[in-house]
Amino acid sequence: MRRLPPFDALVALDSSLRHRSVTLAARELGLTQSAISHRLKKLERFIGTPLLRRTAQGFTPTRAGVSLAEGLTELLDQMAELRARARASVPGAALKVGLGTALAQHWLLARLPEFASEHPEIDLEIVIAESEAHARALDLDVQILWRPADQARNTSTQRILFRENVFPVAPPHLLPRGKPLKDVHLLARMPIVHKGRAGPDVGAEWSWNVWFERLGIEAPVPRGVRFDAIATALSAAQRGLGVALGRSLLVADALAEKRLARVLPPAWEMPSSKVHLVKWPAALAGDARVQTFARWIAGAAKATAR
Repeated sequence: MRRLPPFDALVALDSSLRHRSVTLAARELGLTQSAISHRLKKLERFIGTPLLRRTAQGFTPTRAGVSLAEGLTELLDQMAELRARARASVPGAALKVGLGTALAQHWLLARLPEFASEHPEIDLEIVIAESEAHARALDLDVQILWRPADQARNTSTQRILFRENVFPVAPPHLLPRGKPLKDVHLLARMPIVHKGRAGPDVGAEWSWNVWFERLGIEAPVPRGVRFDAIATALSAAQRGLGVALGRSLLVADALAEKRLARVLPPAWEMPSSKVHLVKWPAALAGDARVQTFARWIAGAAKATAR
């Protein structure tokens, strides 16, 4: 009989090595840091040797850890495809699509009637997946991912949708005649909506301090309400709470419907450090429903960008 390693511990190791952080791994997997540490120790007991070495910067894998980690992400991805392989042979099954809350709420939902009208033969099941670990647990047929731009490329199992720009937006009544500010220094007097944890942001485009420096504003960034996700930050801005940083796709409808307005002229936009990808399992690469949806959503993103 095969002696198999504990699966939950392999998932914990994969996440920890990808993030180089037990804290970030715990956040991705929806666990506590102590739970992640317990699973890693369980795996080390199974292997019989340490897999991680603590350092001042966090940790690095030992030689055994490196050996075990080689191909681990690919192996987990292959295991996640087991459902897709089985479902590929079942006619009429709904196409299960996973994506983040922000893209679903602020962009995709408004376009689903168009897809349903153009492709009535394809049933969709839309689910929210905010992390890779969550997506694996959901056994998705198609996933829309948010990835660093330097890691994004078109392959046989994924397609780049669109690289967005980031810029400040606000409800029109906060701006003079609902138009972009002519004097950018007025931004320092406006209420600010913050996104993400306090401290350094993942990308410079999401840092209000960076924006103020670019604009030559010497005044400190006004304090304001901080939200943990862009979906709620943009909803709060539309409700009149203040100026928020938005992405092209997410604010396109709100701008067109005048629920939001640009705070600065387009020349101030910053490119997002991440892009959206539409991805599907290799087992479904030949599935006509998957390819139809991938083409449609890529076209919808391109149309929004015009």
